[in-house]
Amino acid sequence: MNSDIDEQIIIERDCEATLIPFGNKITLKKGEEAHITQALGGSYTLMIHGNLVRVESKDADAIGKIPEVQPWLEEKENDGRIDEKAVWDAMKTCYDPEIPINIVDLGLIYSCEISNEDGGGSSVEIKMTLTAPGCGMGDMIATEVKQKIEGIQGTSDVNVELVWDPPWDRSMITESARLQLGML
Repeated sequence: MNSDIDEQIIIERDCEATLIPFGNKITLKKGEEAHITQALGGSYTLMIHGNLVRVESKDADAIGKIPEVQPWLEEKENDGRIDEKAVWDAMKTCYDPEIPINIVDLGLIYSCEISNEDGGGSSVEIKMTLTAPGCGMGDMIATEVKQKIEGIQGTSDVNVELVWDPPWDRSMITESARLQLGML
Protein backbone atom coordinates (compact mmCIF):
# COMPACT_ATOMS: atom_id res chain seq x y z
CA MET A 1 0.00 0.00 0.00
CA ASN A 2 1.30 3.48 -0.79
CA SER A 3 2.35 5.61 2.13
CA ASP A 4 1.71 9.09 0.77
CA ILE A 5 -0.85 9.64 -1.94
CA ASP A 6 -3.17 12.41 -3.02
CA GLU A 7 -6.25 10.78 -4.43
CA GLN A 8 -9.61 12.50 -4.53
CA ILE A 9 -12.52 10.20 -3.67
CA ILE A 10 -16.25 10.33 -3.02
CA ILE A 11 -17.53 8.60 0.11
CA GLU A 12 -19.64 5.70 -1.19
CA ARG A 13 -21.58 4.98 2.03
CA ASP A 14 -21.83 6.43 5.51
CA CYS A 15 -18.93 5.18 7.63
CA GLU A 16 -17.21 5.83 10.94
CA ALA A 17 -13.91 7.70 11.02
CA THR A 18 -11.62 8.99 13.75
CA LEU A 19 -10.76 12.68 13.89
CA ILE A 20 -6.98 13.25 13.98
CA PRO A 21 -5.28 14.12 16.37
CA PHE A 22 -8.14 14.22 18.89
CA GLY A 23 -9.42 10.66 18.57
CA ASN A 24 -13.11 11.63 18.39
CA LYS A 25 -15.42 9.40 16.33
CA ILE A 26 -17.31 11.05 13.49
CA THR A 27 -19.48 9.82 10.64
CA LEU A 28 -18.49 10.47 7.05
CA LYS A 29 -21.58 10.84 4.87
CA LYS A 30 -22.22 9.24 1.51
CA GLY A 31 -21.46 11.69 -1.31
CA GLU A 32 -18.89 13.78 0.58
CA GLU A 33 -15.60 14.53 -1.19
CA ALA A 34 -12.28 13.75 0.45
CA HIS A 35 -8.60 13.26 -0.39
CA ILE A 36 -6.67 10.18 0.67
CA THR A 37 -3.37 11.49 2.05
CA GLN A 38 -1.94 8.27 3.52
CA ALA A 39 -2.72 4.60 3.07
CA LEU A 40 -0.72 2.30 5.34
CA GLY A 41 -1.30 -0.87 7.33
CA GLY A 42 -4.83 -1.26 6.03
CA SER A 43 -6.05 2.12 7.30
CA TYR A 44 -6.47 5.38 5.42
CA THR A 45 -5.88 8.99 6.40
CA LEU A 46 -8.25 11.37 4.62
CA MET A 47 -8.49 15.14 4.40
CA ILE A 48 -12.16 16.10 4.52
CA HIS A 49 -13.66 19.52 5.25
CA GLY A 50 -10.21 20.77 6.32
CA ASN A 51 -9.74 17.98 8.88
CA LEU A 52 -7.67 14.82 8.91
CA VAL A 53 -9.57 11.62 9.70
CA ARG A 54 -8.64 7.95 9.82
CA VAL A 55 -10.76 5.26 8.18
CA GLU A 56 -10.11 1.65 9.22
CA SER A 57 -9.67 -1.28 6.85
CA LYS A 58 -13.13 -2.67 7.67
CA ASP A 59 -14.59 0.46 5.98
CA ALA A 60 -12.26 0.47 2.96
CA ASP A 61 -15.21 -0.17 0.64
CA ALA A 62 -16.78 3.12 1.78
CA ILE A 63 -13.91 4.97 0.10
CA GLY A 64 -13.72 2.71 -2.96
CA LYS A 65 -10.89 0.49 -1.71
CA ILE A 66 -10.53 -3.23 -1.05
CA PRO A 67 -9.45 -4.24 2.47
CA GLU A 68 -5.79 -5.22 2.58
CA VAL A 69 -4.86 -8.88 2.99
CA GLN A 70 -3.18 -9.49 6.35
CA PRO A 71 -0.55 -12.21 5.81
CA TRP A 72 0.31 -12.59 9.50
CA LEU A 73 -3.21 -13.96 10.03
CA GLU A 74 -2.73 -16.91 7.66
CA GLU A 75 -3.19 -20.34 9.24
CA LYS A 76 0.16 -22.09 9.68
CA GLU A 77 1.24 -25.45 11.03
CA ASN A 78 2.38 -24.90 14.62
CA ASP A 79 2.12 -26.30 18.12
CA GLY A 80 -0.85 -24.11 19.04
CA ARG A 81 1.39 -21.30 20.28
CA ILE A 82 1.88 -17.89 18.75
CA ASP A 83 4.70 -17.15 16.31
CA GLU A 84 6.73 -14.18 17.63
CA LYS A 85 7.62 -13.07 14.10
CA ALA A 86 3.90 -12.84 13.30
CA VAL A 87 3.43 -10.54 16.33
CA TRP A 88 6.17 -8.18 15.14
CA ASP A 89 4.87 -8.35 11.55
CA ALA A 90 1.39 -7.42 12.78
CA MET A 91 2.72 -4.48 14.81
CA LYS A 92 4.63 -3.26 11.74
CA THR A 93 1.26 -2.72 10.05
CA CYS A 94 0.20 -0.21 12.72
CA TYR A 95 0.83 3.44 11.93
CA ASP A 96 0.44 6.80 13.55
CA PRO A 97 -2.06 8.39 11.13
CA GLU A 98 0.12 11.51 10.84
CA ILE A 99 3.49 9.80 10.30
CA PRO A 100 4.09 7.38 7.40
CA ILE A 101 6.34 5.09 9.49
CA ASN A 102 5.13 2.00 11.36
CA ILE A 103 5.14 2.09 15.17
CA VAL A 104 7.92 -0.51 15.44
CA ASP A 105 10.33 1.54 13.29
CA LEU A 106 9.27 4.70 15.12
CA GLY A 107 10.59 3.06 18.29
CA LEU A 108 7.21 3.08 20.03
CA ILE A 109 7.29 -0.61 21.06
CA TYR A 110 9.30 -0.91 24.28
CA SER A 111 8.71 -4.61 24.93
CA CYS A 112 6.94 -7.68 23.58
CA GLU A 113 6.70 -10.57 26.05
CA ILE A 114 5.14 -13.86 24.97
CA SER A 115 4.14 -16.47 27.57
CA ASN A 116 3.12 -19.96 26.49
CA GLU A 117 0.19 -21.27 28.48
CA ASP A 118 -0.14 -24.83 29.78
CA GLY A 119 -3.42 -25.49 27.98
CA GLY A 120 -2.06 -24.22 24.67
CA GLY A 121 -2.00 -20.79 23.20
CA SER A 122 0.09 -17.82 24.18
CA SER A 123 -0.49 -14.57 25.99
CA VAL A 124 1.21 -11.44 24.69
CA GLU A 125 2.18 -8.40 26.78
CA ILE A 126 3.10 -5.25 24.86
CA LYS A 127 4.49 -2.08 26.39
CA MET A 128 4.43 0.84 24.02
CA THR A 129 4.54 4.59 24.05
CA LEU A 130 3.53 7.45 21.77
CA THR A 131 5.48 10.27 20.18
CA ALA A 132 3.66 12.69 22.50
CA PRO A 133 1.91 11.92 25.82
CA GLY A 134 -1.11 14.08 24.97
CA CYS A 135 -1.79 12.33 21.65
CA GLY A 136 -5.53 11.77 21.32
CA MET A 137 -4.89 8.84 18.97
CA GLY A 138 -3.05 6.78 21.62
CA ASP A 139 -5.96 4.59 22.66
CA MET A 140 -6.87 3.98 19.03
CA ILE A 141 -3.31 2.94 18.11
CA ALA A 142 -3.06 0.67 21.18
CA THR A 143 -6.44 -0.89 20.32
CA GLU A 144 -5.29 -1.49 16.75
CA VAL A 145 -2.14 -3.26 18.03
CA LYS A 146 -4.27 -5.42 20.35
CA GLN A 147 -6.79 -6.33 17.63
CA LYS A 148 -4.15 -7.25 15.07
CA ILE A 149 -2.28 -9.48 17.53
CA GLU A 150 -5.54 -11.10 18.73
CA GLY A 151 -6.13 -12.24 15.15
CA ILE A 152 -2.91 -14.27 15.04
CA GLN A 153 -3.23 -18.05 15.32
CA GLY A 154 -2.20 -19.27 18.78
CA THR A 155 -3.10 -16.07 20.64
CA SER A 156 -5.09 -16.60 23.82
CA ASP A 157 -4.72 -13.17 25.48
CA VAL A 158 -3.25 -9.78 24.57
CA ASN A 159 -2.52 -6.83 26.84
CA VAL A 160 -1.22 -3.55 25.43
CA GLU A 161 -0.03 -1.02 27.98
CA LEU A 162 0.81 2.61 27.18
CA VAL A 163 3.88 3.68 29.16
CA TRP A 164 5.72 6.99 29.36
CA ASP A 165 9.07 5.96 30.82
CA PRO A 166 11.46 6.34 29.21
CA PRO A 167 10.02 9.28 27.29
CA TRP A 168 10.08 8.72 23.54
CA ASP A 169 12.48 10.83 21.47
CA ARG A 170 13.64 10.88 17.85
CA SER A 171 16.75 8.84 18.62
CA MET A 172 14.46 5.79 19.00
CA ILE A 173 13.53 5.85 15.31
CA THR A 174 15.33 3.18 13.25
CA GLU A 175 17.97 4.34 10.80
CA SER A 176 15.90 3.23 7.80
CA ALA A 177 12.87 5.14 9.09
CA ARG A 178 15.01 8.26 9.69
CA LEU A 179 16.21 7.97 6.10
CA GLN A 180 12.61 7.65 4.89
CA LEU A 181 11.65 10.75 6.90
CA GLY A 182 14.63 12.70 5.54
CA MET A 183 16.25 12.95 8.96
CA LEU A 184 19.70 11.66 7.86
